[in-house]
Amino acid sequence: MGGCYSAYACSRKLRGRIGRISLVLPDPAPDSGGGSVASTPRKDGDGVDACRRDGDGSGSGGGAVVLARTTAVEFARRYVLGRELGRGEFGVTRRCRDAATGEALACKTIRRHRRRAPRVGAGGAAAADNAEDVRREVAIMRRMSSRGGAAMVRLREACEDADGAVHLVMELCEGGELFDRIVARGHYSERAAANIFRTIVDVVQLCHLNGVIHRDLKPENFLFANKSEDSPLKVIDFGLSVFFKPGTATATKKLHLSSSNPP
Repeated sequence: MGGCYSAYACSRKLRGRIGRISLVLPDPAPDSGGGSVASTPRKDGDGVDACRRDGDGSGSGGGAVVLARTTAVEFARRYVLGRELGRGEFGVTRRCRDAATGEALACKTIRRHRRRAPRVGAGGAAAADNAEDVRREVAIMRRMSSRGGAAMVRLREACEDADGAVHLVMELCEGGELFDRIVARGHYSERAAANIFRTIVDVVQLCHLNGVIHRDLKPENFLFANKSEDSPLKVIDFGLSVFFKPGTATATKKLHLSSSNPP
């Protein structure tokens, strides 16, 4: 299981704490039917109302995405924002509630001007790149929500307000990060670690089968749906993801770049 150790150790957060964590211990017990927490991909897109877009997204670019327009007042009328759940380089995620139904959800807000540091002298080109990054993330999340099965966090809606902020409303995962659970447990048996890695490999396969490279896989980007020990594990954060067409020179280049990114 040396590969398991290496994969977890690549996380920035784990570097300073890996010495205190025994991730894998031999488990001679017979197979108890653990299995993967990933499920067969769904063929439908029920509950996915990410955005309006032209085309069906079947191409490598996912079709032209048109974000639904809203205002801060209208968004606040529909969704009640709560406490902050996490903050990243590109946005902040908060707990939110559907004002009409009371359903608990999560909302990731992306400020376009913070999406990418502008290049010197880039001017309008940088702004166009920023907008394209956001549209691509929405298109990828919509595709994976409808095709990716239970191991993908489902996007419910995406909209843009008058200030240029894009709100991604998605299902809420209340079980916390995989990273935090690793630290809390202190060690995993070989079988438990294998079940987690099976889910991660299933996620990679589902992404690639659907023409998507995630490019930011790490324990912090996997969330448990709930706090139970057998909770489903779901991948999040497609902010660095890209579309690709398998078997092309461009796909090979994108895969090389993604594998070369420092942790």
